[in-house]
Amino acid sequence: MTGIPAHPRNVTRRTAVQAGSIGLLGLGMNHVNAIRAEAGTDSAVSAGSGKARACIYIFLSGGLAQHESFDLKPQATDAIRGEFTPIATQTSGIHICEHLPMLAQRSDRWAVCRSLTHKTNDHSLGHHIMLTGRSDTPLGFSGSKPQATDHPSIAAIAGDVTRARNNLPPAAVLPEKLVHYSRRVLPGQFAGPMGSHRDPWFIEASPFHNTSYGAFPQFQFDHQERGNKDDRVFQAPNLSLSHGVTQNAFSSRVSLLGELESQRQFLDRHASIGGFDRYREGAISLLSDPKVKHAFDVTNADTKLQEKYGKNSFGWSLLMARRLVEAGVNLVQVNLGSNESWDTHGNAFPHLKNSLLPPTDRAVSALLDDLGESGLLDSTLIVMAGEFGRTPKISLLSQYYEFPGRDHWGAVQSVFFAGGGTVGGTVIGSSDKDGAYPADNPQTPEGMAATIYRSLGIPETGAWKDALGRPHHIYHGEPIVGLI
Repeated sequence: MTGIPAHPRNVTRRTAVQAGSIGLLGLGMNHVNAIRAEAGTDSAVSAGSGKARACIYIFLSGGLAQHESFDLKPQATDAIRGEFTPIATQTSGIHICEHLPMLAQRSDRWAVCRSLTHKTNDHSLGHHIMLTGRSDTPLGFSGSKPQATDHPSIAAIAGDVTRARNNLPPAAVLPEKLVHYSRRVLPGQFAGPMGSHRDPWFIEASPFHNTSYGAFPQFQFDHQERGNKDDRVFQAPNLSLSHGVTQNAFSSRVSLLGELESQRQFLDRHASIGGFDRYREGAISLLSDPKVKHAFDVTNADTKLQEKYGKNSFGWSLLMARRLVEAGVNLVQVNLGSNESWDTHGNAFPHLKNSLLPPTDRAVSALLDDLGESGLLDSTLIVMAGEFGRTPKISLLSQYYEFPGRDHWGAVQSVFFAGGGTVGGTVIGSSDKDGAYPADNPQTPEGMAATIYRSLGIPETGAWKDALGRPHHIYHGEPIVGLI
């Protein structure tokens, strides 16, 4: 049994090396160890034996409102319908939110499941369910912190059982861990009983930033209350680093152009540290790989490319994910927002219209175009979901908000799929007239996870092994029928 995963702390470079870390934005020697040890074993499967070889899992922490995205209810009552208007897509009969016009133009490349359902309205358990693909609650589950008994995340499983295609770890999570606005790390992101040494590679490209949103007024989007113009990195959609962390600091942290070389030299000098020399060659190879440098250098990418994705956290994160897939990472989880950015209890409509939907529309559309133009779309599955949907009934928490919003709702949500053989212009399942419950063809988080696992070429008999060598099934459901 392993200890509880801890929130990362700043450490010196020497301490990081002595602890078994090479300091590469969250990459530890455990990842190099796992790559070297497992790449030649039967326990690892080669990504690509299915219709896809890679997956980008876009996670919208807080919960995307189905009524304001992919399942509008224009015929519902005023208490349910909402303020946004549905628009036609390129696919006859499919309508989505007016604030997703670029995705509407690309409906031939994506599908939506409007009937995914699970049992909880709780943030912590919802994160655990949708990040692990397991609807059951593990024994000892604590919503306040991750536990070693939590189910392993989809990213951890993919990183453990898919074979590395080069010196990069098979699975990564970016641009940061998911943290509740109260500063507690949310469960479901880690390897759990697989052991912390099999946690996915967390790329802390935006660490410790004080994002300003959530359920209470001190976490609102309105950064004008801060006074002067905010020159920090993730300004749009108001996803900002803590004060004092500027564009230059972020660029030096992410691009690695100088840092990689200094770390490589440091590894040479300290290769005698106990147990370190064994993996020195692989670590130096990774740090020196031009594909790695290219993948992280997103803020210095061509200006037109940055503008295509959006020069903000959403755009940079998806551009980084696309480059990591091209560089050889099998699964990349991209957290579009932290501190439950999509938790729109109040002021929902201006927040979604101005701060959340436009950059998502642009970045995801750019990702589809970019992967399509490079020939990688057919081999890369894209999944976009949150921990739950939002209530059908609009509510106003007048003690906190001036305008209304929607509360937590696990009974139904819309999940977006594209690439990897996805049948474009497809709708799987439906919700009832109020967008409250599945009306037909209900789907589960287990089915979503199984779809991802199949796209990575993991066989239905696949298993991961615990510290005692006992096998544990990976699949807990069937892939969603009609999607791919």
